[in-house]
Parts: sequence; structure tokens; C-alpha cells
Amino acid sequence: MSPPLRAVLFDLDGTLLDTAPDMIAALNTLRIEERLAPLAYDEVRPSVSHGAGRLVKLGFPAADPETSLVLQQRYLAIYRGSVGVHTRLFAGMDIVLASLATRGLVSGIVTNKPGWLTAPLLEQLGLTGLFACVVSGDSVAERKPHAMPMLHAARLAGVSPDECVYLGDAERDIQAAHAAGMPGLVATYGYLQADEDWRAWGGDGFIREPAELLPWLDRVERA
Repeated sequence: MSPPLRAVLFDLDGTLLDTAPDMIAALNTLRIEERLAPLAYDEVRPSVSHGAGRLVKLGFPAADPETSLVLQQRYLAIYRGSVGVHTRLFAGMDIVLASLATRGLVSGIVTNKPGWLTAPLLEQLGLTGLFACVVSGDSVAERKPHAMPMLHAARLAGVSPDECVYLGDAERDIQAAHAAGMPGLVATYGYLQADEDWRAWGGDGFIREPAELLPWLDRVERA
């Protein structure tokens, strides 16, 4: 018999927070600086969860590796200057977080976003202190899909990995959760490509909107 769940861990971009407006705006600001036309929002959104490198590659596909690195640094500087301007919790996530607290479940974040972006973003949104743990991409020596950040998050939260469930919108999220011995749920409302076969990731369930997490937890508790 599996132990009861005590913690819910969230990916950040595309799962907990809708960061796409600010991240896409930063990319288009950079393109304008480079005398290129902005890209359409819907063209960029599916790549947001994959970080600055993927976004710069999308925005500047002809750039060589050295130029891409320079562009990536400039992109991050632009984004840091406007982090949290239009970013918000996904609709209904505030109710989910409140319900988790009422149920006595702790919440945490495990993201590949670096801490120097994660911390000010949470602070600007008034979310600092709400989570039992926040593990960023530079908190430990490895990043998702490695198990290390997931295991670190469980330790910080004071729970065992098999007492956690992880929700994310990328295949590496499910891989990291399973590597750490915890169930992984796919946030299909996140930043997925239209033709992406998320069912092939081997997730333990899927959530079409944040509010669906609560009935999923109810089913687990009754099992």
C-alpha cells in the first residue's frame, strides 16, 4: 500500500504560473532590438517551458552558437527587468493552493528556472513564503529530468518522495518525478506543442485545468 500523500510539488512555468506573456514580450523586445519583427504569441507559447535557450533559438534560428549565447544573455537581462509584470497564477490555482493548505498538504516548487529569476518573480507576485520548498535550476548540482532536485524538494518539505505528487507540463517533469519515486501528473493546460504526444510520457494522470487537481487528490485519498 502506498503511503498517503503529504505534499504537492509544482513546476513553475506553464504549471503554477502563466509566465508566457512576460517571457514572450522579452523575446520580442530582443527581436525588435535586432531589427526583426515580433513573433506571434501563439507561435512562441509552446516553447516557454523549455527556457531561454529554446526561446532564443526560436527567435533567432540562423544565429551561430556564439551569437546565440550573447543573445541569450541579453534576453535574460530584458526578462529580469520585467519579470512578473504580466505573469499570474493560472486561473483557479489560488483556490487549489488554499485547498491544499486546508487539507494539511504542503506545497512546493521544483523548476529549472534559475533562482535569480525565481525568487524575484515569487516576491513580485506575493507568493514568497507560501511554499514549503522552492528548488530552482541552480539550487542543486543537477536539473530536471534528474531526480536530484525532486529529492531535495522532498527533504526541504520534510516528507519522503513517495509522499509527494509532482505536476508539470513537460516530459522531463514526469521523468524527474518517476526517477525520484513519486507520481507525476501532466498539466495539459501548460505550454505543450499542438502535436505533442504527452500521453506517451507515462504520466500517472493528467490535469486539464488547475481545479482538476482537487478531485484527483480526492480519488487518491479514497483509493
